[in-house]
Amino acid sequence: MKKALITGIAGQDGSYLTEYLLSMGYEVHGVVRRHSVSENQNSRLHKIQDGKNNVFTHYGDLLDYPSLVRIISEIKPDEIYNLGAMSHVRVSFDMPSFTIQTNALGVLNMLEVYRTICPQAKFYQASSSEMFGNSVDEDGIQRLTTPMNPVSPYGCSKVMGYNLVRHYRHAYKLHACNGILFNHESPRRGSNFVTNKVVKGAVSIKKGLQDKLELGNMDSFRDWGHSKDYVRAMHMILNHNVADEFIVATGETHSVRDLCETVFSKLDMNYTDYIVQNPKFMRPQELKYLKGDPSKAVNILGWKPEYTFSSMIDEMIERWEREL
Repeated sequence: MKKALITGIAGQDGSYLTEYLLSMGYEVHGVVRRHSVSENQNSRLHKIQDGKNNVFTHYGDLLDYPSLVRIISEIKPDEIYNLGAMSHVRVSFDMPSFTIQTNALGVLNMLEVYRTICPQAKFYQASSSEMFGNSVDEDGIQRLTTPMNPVSPYGCSKVMGYNLVRHYRHAYKLHACNGILFNHESPRRGSNFVTNKVVKGAVSIKKGLQDKLELGNMDSFRDWGHSKDYVRAMHMILNHNVADEFIVATGETHSVRDLCETVFSKLDMNYTDYIVQNPKFMRPQELKYLKGDPSKAVNILGWKPEYTFSSMIDEMIERWEREL
């Protein structure tokens, strides 16, 4: 039985990855940070961690080196998925120091513990399309060769983590790889991220629970996929015979305005009657456009998404119709 360690196991991707690895017969361990409200700590894992399967959580933090040493020494994982991060781009402008420490120095801590304790393991780093910033090739696509010019503390921190993984792979002959994932959503996405904020807000308006929905930039474009599809890609990237970098994306882009129109129309409403722009949700420096080229992952790994943009939205709407 293979052992996998997931930092950020309690997040959207961590919970879907846990389910996927369990379905493949893994023993799964995860690092969780202590929360003052324990119900929030593992809320995405409650239905997974039922006491009958091989899921185990350990208290730790990417910035607490001794906790990482303790956890990895105890587990001796075969695979390490470093998904833990300060993951909200807009909030990274408010907390730049914490973001840089967690997303850059946290990666360094993980790589050092990995290198010294279990260098035979395989290491996956969750890299991000935010690393490209507003760089885009002439045909409107971002590729592995597209320059990385991030426009947020989050993007800057992810570039450092990305390069650290590449450096450790070459310097120490480690099986350490990067998955550059474009935006990916699901019913488990936090409702302060724009996709789930829009879906939850639209369903709340439909049910008479609120009147308006406040958003920031309506004309930023993103390449949105489903987290379930993307965690499959993580496993494929990690288990490719050569450690490498891959882009995971749908190759389609939609604006926030498109998103609103799609969600509200599915609920038989016109989004223009309910959306209000609020400057507080704007970024100090906007990332205007993202559209990834997943051809390397498709051709080499055989990966392809099962969800469409529309079916992903349907699943998210069903979640909030049920819960509200």
